Amino acid sequence: MRLLVAYDGSGFRGFALQPGVPTVGGALAAALERYLRHTVELTCAGRTDTGVHAWGQVVSFDARADVDPIAMQRAVNRALRPSIVVRAAEVAPEGFDARRSAIGRRYRYTVRNHPVADPFSAATAWHVAAPLDLPAMRLACDPFHGEHDFSSFCRRPPVPGASLVRVVREARWVVSDHGLLRFEIEASSFCHQMVRSIVGTLVDVGLGKRKAGEMTGVIRSGSRSVAGQLAPAHGLCLWEVNYQ
Repeated sequence: MRLLVAYDGSGFRGFALQPGVPTVGGALAAALERYLRHTVELTCAGRTDTGVHAWGQVVSFDARADVDPIAMQRAVNRALRPSIVVRAAEVAPEGFDARRSAIGRRYRYTVRNHPVADPFSAATAWHVAAPLDLPAMRLACDPFHGEHDFSSFCRRPPVPGASLVRVVREARWVVSDHGLLRFEIEASSFCHQMVRSIVGTLVDVGLGKRKAGEMTGVIRSGSRSVAGQLAPAHGLCLWEVNYQ
């Protein structure tokens, strides 16, 4: 079975199941098990961290052949809405795996750049009151395109020697309404805290704390201490997962 899931991550300790703490995966699995009357093991396209949101998370799991996806979707949404919503449910193709079958993920990070905070976007956007130099931030995006070792922007993996090489296909800033800026990035996959670290560094460029021309050197340094601040988790959203 394949689900397309959106959620507000504010009240959860990330997606992955953790005993004794509320997680998106734990809540979703519990609702599915109540409906299906058997245990489920969820595989997600991207394990979002504490406080991170999703609009296009994809989840796969095994279920009985006679399960009606639409009826299951309705039952799960009644149990979990509005914080977690199954946007679509369908029988997955043979061999489909939400994580391994994905060829790319897109994240969106939202910044409110305005002197006054907005209570209606506070849960999903990082409020930066000082003016940002958007042209400099856009210029600083260029070095991220292509295949690079992103050690400068990632938390060290738990497995020693694991590769932090990723292929970034798109990285850009988009101006939205009401002082909102969106950073959109698409890559083959992402390492832990990669997007938040990149956004924090680009905002430092916008604040004049560093120059756009420094980005190539930051990437090549391979040192997390050389990159900028870590952007808050609540501005980040897993927007879309791409499959062949």
